[in-house]
Amino acid sequence: MADMMKKKSKAKWGNKFGFICVPFSIALENDPLDYLREAKAIVHRKKLSLQAFCTYLTNNFVVRLFGSKVSACLAYRVFSHTTMSISNVVGPVEEISFFGHPIAFIAPTVFGHPQALTIHFQSYVDKMSIVVAVDPNVISDPHLLCDDFQESLKLFKDAIVVNDSVC
Repeated sequence: MADMMKKKSKAKWGNKFGFICVPFSIALENDPLDYLREAKAIVHRKKLSLQAFCTYLTNNFVVRLFGSKVSACLAYRVFSHTTMSISNVVGPVEEISFFGHPIAFIAPTVFGHPQALTIHFQSYVDKMSIVVAVDPNVISDPHLLCDDFQESLKLFKDAIVVNDSVC
């Protein structure tokens, strides 16, 4: 951090905003891992397509040419036409502290987003937390949704243990 803060540092500051749009299908599969295999293939293909990099460059161009208000309007339009957003952030593998106080839990979230469902997966010291933000007009029982996520993760885990492989 100190190297980044030095004058004339080549380090880049700020958020790098890029995204990929992934189709999300709901289906009952005989093997729960089939769903994971299909999702993994789609995401891998999207990552290789440079879609996130191109959306970042386009956003950067719009900010420089028209300003941040136009860029914010475009980003809001993209997100308001998506069903849900998912964020998966890899956290620290060792415990961290803030001004000498140990951090026990990290739970990122957003407020005021246009989606009815936003899911954040955050790892921290061999634990994963799932933070769900819902529109109560669309999803009346978010606790049931969290229970369903937990059950799905258990099904994936059990299928991995039985098959002795991920994908």
